[in-house]
Amino acid sequence: MRKGLALGLDVCCVLVFVAIGRSSHEEAGSLGGLAWTAWPFLVGVGVGWGVFRVWRRPVEVVPSGVGVWLVVVGAGMGLRIVSGQGTAFAFVLVSLAFLGVTLLGWRVVGSRVLGGR
Repeated sequence: MRKGLALGLDVCCVLVFVAIGRSSHEEAGSLGGLAWTAWPFLVGVGVGWGVFRVWRRPVEVVPSGVGVWLVVVGAGMGLRIVSGQGTAFAFVLVSLAFLGVTLLGWRVVGSRVLGGR
């Protein structure tokens, strides 16, 4: 799998997470609001890719997927605290669950599809 596609999938997972969250809190209206909520998690995607060198094997669940997942949530929450956005415990749990399912899920599917070739 091309690394650009894999990075795009990770970014899409974050953007879908943010869009669903904003929609469920009736904050879905503005692109600026979406960007404000998403940026900490998108920084986490970049950091996770750098720390775990995901471009080498982007479809691997371990360590690439697990590394990106945990860094996205950890960095996202840390940057939300620093920027005054808040991190309720329930939000941390929802973030871990949703981003875990999506960031790891596409890798599980991708590894099975690519492994079958």
